[in-house]
Amino acid sequence: MTTDLRATLKPARLFIDGQWTDALSGAAFKTINPATEETITEVAEAGAEDVDRAVQAARRAFTSGPWAKMPPSERGRILWKIGDLIEANLQEMARLETLDQGKTITDSSRVDVPMAADCFRYFAGWTTKIEGETIPVRGGSLNYTLREPIGVIGSITPWNFPILMAAWKVAPALAAGNTVVLKPAQQTPLTALFLAELAHEAGLPPGVLNVIPGRGTVAGSALVQHPLVGKIAFTGSTEVGRDIMRRGSDTLKRLTLELGGKSPNVVFADADLDQAIRGASNGIFFNKGEVCTAGSRLFLEDALHDAFVDRLQAHLAKLTQGDPLDPKTRIGPQVSEAQMKQVLSYVDKGKAEGARLVCGGERPAGRGYFVRPTIFTGVRNDMTLAREEIFGPVLAVVRFKELEEVLAAANDTPYGLAAGVWTKDIKKAHRTARLLQAGTVWINTYGLYDNAMPFGGLKQSGYGRELGRQGLLEYTQTKSVWVDLA
Repeated sequence: MTTDLRATLKPARLFIDGQWTDALSGAAFKTINPATEETITEVAEAGAEDVDRAVQAARRAFTSGPWAKMPPSERGRILWKIGDLIEANLQEMARLETLDQGKTITDSSRVDVPMAADCFRYFAGWTTKIEGETIPVRGGSLNYTLREPIGVIGSITPWNFPILMAAWKVAPALAAGNTVVLKPAQQTPLTALFLAELAHEAGLPPGVLNVIPGRGTVAGSALVQHPLVGKIAFTGSTEVGRDIMRRGSDTLKRLTLELGGKSPNVVFADADLDQAIRGASNGIFFNKGEVCTAGSRLFLEDALHDAFVDRLQAHLAKLTQGDPLDPKTRIGPQVSEAQMKQVLSYVDKGKAEGARLVCGGERPAGRGYFVRPTIFTGVRNDMTLAREEIFGPVLAVVRFKELEEVLAAANDTPYGLAAGVWTKDIKKAHRTARLLQAGTVWINTYGLYDNAMPFGGLKQSGYGRELGRQGLLEYTQTKSVWVDLA
């Protein structure tokens, strides 16, 4: 069975305890198509009282519902079916993602939605493999450990990869036996609500997954501070991550924080230039720069700097910007008017601080929150363009002469999420990867992901890991059991 997209675009409601419901206050907000600036639909806006309803439902489902008693293999079967249903509804979900977020239909249908389906299938396989250990201890005793679920998980997801980030958080949490209250970003709530519908169809019991769109300052804060929520899994800005740490401290919540980045992408003179140019372009202009791992600082060795910039600009001229529903489009609009204005403000700062604008840096005529792909050269590592996360299609190019110089500059940032290295010298590649302060380093590629690969940041890019075995264990807690055998 596939879901009718027209039904999804009707005024959207909260999903709590297996039921669609309005916010108790009756409040709603409009979600906007960033390519046309038109309203897609209205969405119920969760308040603190709705958050409490959702958390209470999740707590009941965890302590006394069928989910708590269900064999792990049955949990795995349901998760696998969610993945199948996402795949069966791929075109509808991809179109919805593009309408709501502005990413191209190519990216939605070939990257985001398929990876979300695969995420549920990957973690479906883990449900029967969460194991404890037997520990050799002194005396006549047996000691063993149990890996148990935490309880109610509050998942707060960003607007740049709505369905994919929802899958990254919901799938491992459910695989470990937890229940979830998901608060999607206010700008992009529609595919999270679609996911709730598919999870219900797959047989997920009431209360196990609740979806409550709303403002971060209201619904998000209430979720972080709720005493029955055992953990918050958050992806978003470093500033909001700090606030979540403060608000969650009263109840000593466990946290997984995947925060901002200002990732260095280092190209040495001996790199394969064709490969590196494609990688540099994809590293910053994929998803119109709205990527936490974006290679927004491009470090170019002196010997190739000028030729590389010229070829990168020529490559960029071939990328079509426009209607994201057109399969030929490669760059869509920014997610919102506010984000577009923020990106353009950074362009102004770059000019004011003396960087050289090579191309882009403006909003094209017409409707939609578009920003032309932008390249700055002559950037120093102390300029705003190289220090702050722009989260848009703006590339800061920095020259370097030698390895030690570029390592010092690349690591001179409060962030540590990702990095790229381009060279044919295998020793230099591995040495650079080892010395770069980043949670993920790509060598002669950029932006590869897999649901089996642990992902997360260092420094102010957050802590904890998502995906893979490490990501799964973030949703468990260890219990030690002693048995007297003397």
